[in-house]
Amino acid sequence: MIKHASIVPLIGGETIGSELAFGEKPTYMMSYEAFEANDAHARNYYSGTPYYVLDRHERPTESVDVVSSVCPCAGLSQLSHGFGDDNPNNQWMGITARHVLENVKPKVFWGENAPGFAGKIGETVRNELKQIGKENGYTMSVYRTKSLLHGAPQIRERSFYFFWRDDKVPLLTFYNREHKKIEDVIRNVRSNFQTEPINKKTPSKDDLYYKYILEHIHGGITHREFSAMVEPQKVRTQDVFSYIERMGYDYATVGEWMEERGYEREVEKCTRRHAKLASGGNIMRRGTIIPKDYIGAFVGHYPTMLTHPDEDRFINYREAMSIMGLPEDFELVDASPKVANHICQNVPVQTATDMATEVLATLKGLRKMVDTDYSLL
Repeated sequence: MIKHASIVPLIGGETIGSELAFGEKPTYMMSYEAFEANDAHARNYYSGTPYYVLDRHERPTESVDVVSSVCPCAGLSQLSHGFGDDNPNNQWMGITARHVLENVKPKVFWGENAPGFAGKIGETVRNELKQIGKENGYTMSVYRTKSLLHGAPQIRERSFYFFWRDDKVPLLTFYNREHKKIEDVIRNVRSNFQTEPINKKTPSKDDLYYKYILEHIHGGITHREFSAMVEPQKVRTQDVFSYIERMGYDYATVGEWMEERGYEREVEKCTRRHAKLASGGNIMRRGTIIPKDYIGAFVGHYPTMLTHPDEDRFINYREAMSIMGLPEDFELVDASPKVANHICQNVPVQTATDMATEVLATLKGLRKMVDTDYSLL
């Protein structure tokens, strides 16, 4: 039996993945006051599992084999303002690593972070963690992947780091599973609990650019008809703005349509977009997204702008949780827009399960060990 725990579990995707791989619920969870609100959903799901707040001097006494962590990744994510190896959010990786390796001393400690952790921008943080591991008798592996390769229908590039209480590191498996289609994941949700749309607006009526596509470009078709006909595209061009551009329309033309219908504020926006693109610049494209095949990383505006594939509405909380692989009996403590981003601040359960499976295989002696104290995969 593998006993496992987590530190800074956030909503719990990695902890659930560990449970699926090891066949055991977590022995306990640890965290800090800064993350209690984010951890609340995992605490609710694992009701009865001890939860220790370390900066309130609460400490577990039971030993475990494996500890997992989902430290904040904003410091090394290019999607965040102020990203870089000197971002204060990065401190949590060092804080958690030092606590776990010095005090808990598991056989394996592993965690997840932004893809930049495995690149040049993460070099300073990686070296710090490597040194913490070395001081405590651990080797270190860094593994970069994306959730699409683990069967989840989103690109979501991520880095994982592993500390091994050994003098070698394992040769970990590369995954390339067939992914489920994003529209099927959404359609197959069966729960009737927490099914309120995150964004209560109606896509075909309230997003004027989507309305332009349905009424002007396609002559008055419905959302369901458009969803059925639209072809899979590169994930960065699934939004309504990219579709309008791909169909050969410019924003001066779109602006004329807006003006005819009295949408004056949008006329001004169209004028600015047209001028910016004409001068060789770029624009922000954060409009309605129709799910087709797979999506980009389910973060940022995705929870509020991704539609149901058939119904003329945006996705609901349960569908968002299913996109991240959370179980059907998982419940948000408060299903409200202010906590919708908690769903995103997560490791897709499918990806986490594969990573935990690599840990299990290594502990069972099923992975080849390489004579080095550090590897970057």
